[in-house]
Amino acid sequence: MMMEAGSVVMTSLLGVPHFFLYLVVAVALLALFLVAYIKITTHDELALIREGNITASVALSGTMIGFVIPLAKAMAQAVSIPDMLIWGFAAFVVQLLAYVLIRVMVPGLTEKIESNTLAAGTLLAAGSIASGLLNAAAMSL
Repeated sequence: MMMEAGSVVMTSLLGVPHFFLYLVVAVALLALFLVAYIKITTHDELALIREGNITASVALSGTMIGFVIPLAKAMAQAVSIPDMLIWGFAAFVVQLLAYVLIRVMVPGLTEKIESNTLAAGTLLAAGSIASGLLNAAAMSL
């Protein structure tokens, strides 16, 4: 009995390097996504957030969540790092397309976020999260 418990612990510990590898790759993808997203938007989210703009914070937070949901699904189902990267970049593209679509739906989106119009930021956050959920649900092995 004691031998079996030790074996289970050792088997679990063998997975630790893979855990860290997948985590580091996911964090790198998130950082890359945020850099690209901030460059694509015409407003400076981080500067607005530093100034206390709640709308910019809500919008960027929703976008991050919308990206991380399918990224987490990609991590959970990936059979390798390249597999995770493929699905992670699919999530990347879907989130950028969601931003473009919402920007078309809401004329003056940037100005509304800059002027702290919470309705615009909330819609962007909700649209980003919704697209992330749909994206994650559509992923399959």
